[in-house]
Amino acid sequence: MKKSFPNIRLRRLRNNSPIRNLIRENVLSAHDLIQPIFLIDGKNKIEKIKSMPSIHRMTIDLAIKEIKILQKLGIQGIALFPCIKDKYKDAYGSESYNDDGLMQRAIRSIKKSVKNIAIISDVALDPYTSHGQDGILSPTKKILNDETIEILVKQSLSHARCGVDILAPSDMMDGRIKSIRKALENNKFFDTKILSYSAKYSSNFYGPFRDAVGSVKNLGASKKDTYQMDFSNSKDAIREAEMDISEGADIIMIKPGMPYLDIVSKINSQFNVPIFVYQVSGEYSMIKAASQNKWLNEKRIVLETLMSMKRAGANAIISYYAKDALKWMK
Repeated sequence: MKKSFPNIRLRRLRNNSPIRNLIRENVLSAHDLIQPIFLIDGKNKIEKIKSMPSIHRMTIDLAIKEIKILQKLGIQGIALFPCIKDKYKDAYGSESYNDDGLMQRAIRSIKKSVKNIAIISDVALDPYTSHGQDGILSPTKKILNDETIEILVKQSLSHARCGVDILAPSDMMDGRIKSIRKALENNKFFDTKILSYSAKYSSNFYGPFRDAVGSVKNLGASKKDTYQMDFSNSKDAIREAEMDISEGADIIMIKPGMPYLDIVSKINSQFNVPIFVYQVSGEYSMIKAASQNKWLNEKRIVLETLMSMKRAGANAIISYYAKDALKWMK
């Protein structure tokens, strides 16, 4: 029998909220959301981020208080990003593997003060380099892949020694997952997870983040096109994910979020691994600006965008709206 109108009336399943709730395919919960936290040195200090209204940099003591609030809302994981002083930056990002550095002290302090929260640490050199790039530069300003990996391995082991749950290499150097996994195994960090930024595009949505971690002035007009992915391509993302999984990545990251849901869907259909999506700073700031001007309903837009990422195949979403979203969902 031909299934068509009036035998099939698709609106029948939409005509009241109990029915819509019963057949809903995807549900957003606290377990889906991860809150990023920007760190600064000192005590009892908080700094506004001009390009990200309502988001702040904070010292470790205040970060711990914030994490406890997030945990009460149901948040299972937080992602840490440091903003260090220029005096600690050099051409090699040496501060990145200082066992007494800002990130390392934060991991240890949070682990001691907050139980049952997953800590994700950013593994990259751009917050630590005087030039703002994610890798070591040659005399001709070329990013040196293999030399950079050596520093990333040191950084990863430093975080692992502090007890981090998930290492998140966001640098996009070829082969870094293999080297980091080998170092973790050799040092008996068998349970340390790797969240690989496999599909990290050379996007124009990162500007406010670079402001937040203090790398924008160091980077200047330089670009990252030689290692981050061309946003015209999708096959590249599949190859990156495949390589990272084979090298020991436990989880795959797609970044940015909403403009790249086709990539999320493709990777979800091809690989049987957890997928995280990063709703990045530019996405946050656009929604915030539009809502402040009363052009959009902030609550509804945020929940819709987060659901779109879940629907595309995300297991978890790193979002600056995680805290607000959970309040709105209650």
